[in-house]
Amino acid sequence: MSHYKDTIRLGVPIVLGQIGIVAVGFADNIMVGHYATDALAASSFVNSVFNLPLVFSIGFSYGLTPLVGRFAGRGETGRVGGALRDGLLANGLTGAVLSLLVWIAYLNVHRMGQPEELLPLIRPYFLLQLSSLIFVMGFNAFKQFADGIRDTVTPMWIMLGGNALNIAGNVVLIYGAFGIPAMGLTGAGVATLLSRVATFAAFVILFCCRRSYRPYRESFRAARRERHFLELNKMGLMVGAQMGMETALFGLTGVMVGWLGAVELAAHQVAATLSTLGFMIYYGVGAAISVRVSHFLGRRDMQGVRSASTAGFHLITALALATSFFFLATRGWIGMIFTNAPEVLAGVSPLIMMLAIYQFGDGLQVTYANVLRGISDVTPLALLSFAGYFLVALPVSYLIAFPLGGGLTGVWAGYPVGLTLAGLTFRARYLWKLRRIARG
Repeated sequence: MSHYKDTIRLGVPIVLGQIGIVAVGFADNIMVGHYATDALAASSFVNSVFNLPLVFSIGFSYGLTPLVGRFAGRGETGRVGGALRDGLLANGLTGAVLSLLVWIAYLNVHRMGQPEELLPLIRPYFLLQLSSLIFVMGFNAFKQFADGIRDTVTPMWIMLGGNALNIAGNVVLIYGAFGIPAMGLTGAGVATLLSRVATFAAFVILFCCRRSYRPYRESFRAARRERHFLELNKMGLMVGAQMGMETALFGLTGVMVGWLGAVELAAHQVAATLSTLGFMIYYGVGAAISVRVSHFLGRRDMQGVRSASTAGFHLITALALATSFFFLATRGWIGMIFTNAPEVLAGVSPLIMMLAIYQFGDGLQVTYANVLRGISDVTPLALLSFAGYFLVALPVSYLIAFPLGGGLTGVWAGYPVGLTLAGLTFRARYLWKLRRIARG
C-alpha cells in the first residue's frame, strides 16, 4: 500500500497543475470567442502552430527529472544543483533554437493560406507567444528539478498562481477595465506572456531564498562543474521527440478529418479537446511514477523499481476505467458544452465512444513511457513511438476512414490500435531492460 500512497501523494499536485493548464485553455477560448469570432479563429491558428514546440519543450525538460531523481535517491544532494544548472543551460539553448524556428514560421505566416483579414490579429499574438517560449523552457527546468527531489507541491502552486494571473489578465486586457482599453486577442497574448514570465520569476526567487533549497543552491554555485549537458540533451531530445510524435499523430489525423468537411472537423475538435482531460491526468501520475522509479534505481533497489512501476500501472488503469465510464455516461450531452449545432453533436457522440475505448491504451503507453524515462532508457522509446503512431495508427486511420468508408469514426479507429500497441511495446522493453539491469 505504501507504493500506492506515495505515488498518489506525489502525483496529485502534478495532476492538479496539469488540469489547471487545461482549464486556462478552456477559459482563453471562451473569453476570446465571446469577444469576436475573428479573434477566436486567429487564436486557434496561432495556438495550433505553437502546440508542437510547446509539447516538445515539455518533453525535453523531462530529461532532467530521472537524473535529479537518481542523485536524490542516492543522497547525493551536492550533485543535484549541478544537474539543475546544466538543465537550465540545455533548456535555454533549446528554447533559443525553438524560438528561431518559430520566428522563421512567423516570417512566412502570410504564406500559410490564412484569410487576409486575420493577419493583423495573428501577427501581434504570434509575437507575444514567441516571446514567452524561453520563459516556458526556464520554468520547465525548475519544475522538473522540484519534481525530481519529490517537491511536487511547489510547482503546483506556482502553476495555479500563474493560471489565475492569466485568467485575471484576460478579463482586464481582452475586454478592457481600470482605464485600460480593450485589446482583444492582443490582450490575451499579453496576459499569457506576463503569466509565463511571472511563473519563471517566482521559481527563481524561491530557489534563491527558500531554506530547504539551500543545499542545492550551494552545489549550483560550486566551482566543480557537473558534466550532464550532453546527457540531458540526448534524453531531452528523445523524450521531446516521443511526445512530439504523439502530438503530430493527432495533428495529421486532424488534417484527414478536414478532408471530410467542416462539420466533421468541428466534431473532431470537440472530442480532441475532451481527450486532453484524461491525458493530463495520466501524465501527472506518470510523472510521479518516473520520479519514484528513478529514486529506487539510484539506490539500486530493483524490487522498488518493480513495485513502483506495478503500483503506477494499477493506478493509471483504474483512472482510465473511471475516465471511460465518465465519457460513456455523459456521451449524450457533454458535447453541448462546446456547441448547440445538432449536426456537430451527432458527430461527437460516436467519437466519445472511441474516446472511451482508447483510454486503456493511452494509460498503458503513458505508464510505461514514464517508467522508461525513470530508468533513462529513452532512445528506444522514441523509435517504438514512431512505429506505433506513424507506421500503425496513421495508416489504420486512413484505411478505415477512406478506402473502407468509415469516415470520421474511422479516423479515430487508429488511436486505440496505435496507442495500445505502443503501450505493449513500451512494457516489453521495460521488462527486458529490467532483466539486464538486474544481471548487472
